[in-house]
Amino acid sequence: MGKRYYCDYCDRSFQDNMHNRKKHLNGVQHHRSKKAWFDQFRDSAAILYDEQLKKPCRKFLQKGICDFGSNCRFSHMSEEEQLNLKRWLEEERRHKEDSEDRRMLGRSIEDWLSKREKKKAALSSKGDLKTKEDSVEVEVESEILQQLLSIPDLPPSLRPPPPGGWRLSVNTERV
Repeated sequence: MGKRYYCDYCDRSFQDNMHNRKKHLNGVQHHRSKKAWFDQFRDSAAILYDEQLKKPCRKFLQKGICDFGSNCRFSHMSEEEQLNLKRWLEEERRHKEDSEDRRMLGRSIEDWLSKREKKKAALSSKGDLKTKEDSVEVEVESEILQQLLSIPDLPPSLRPPPPGGWRLSVNTERV
């Protein structure tokens, strides 16, 4: 029977020899299947740009189906879909710029954490730990980065302490 070659892009197998493999790899169907595979991973901006350059497919607009499918050289994306994709890209770009601006304006989290650790270490090494730790907590509370507070639905372990610190209730009853 012999070895068989399986092409992942085309989902086909055939007898593996130099002539058959070369013929398949240079074929139009293989190139289209390979292009379709890699098009799945393109970013939205590139897809929008390509779709805007193409003319609309008349057959797809009239019947809702095109014989060429994803290999059609005309656009199967409606104007509304293009507009939605453009809005989504704008929103994504704005969100990215906002996060970069926040990073530029404030300190990074790493800087804040290292400064906090240095303060705690300096104060704890001097003595009179209880009053020093209380003052560190008050300082840390006022220094909490706005980046941390802007994240919605933080777990309780990451939320900043309430003003005045945590209330501790000591249970003295033993069973």
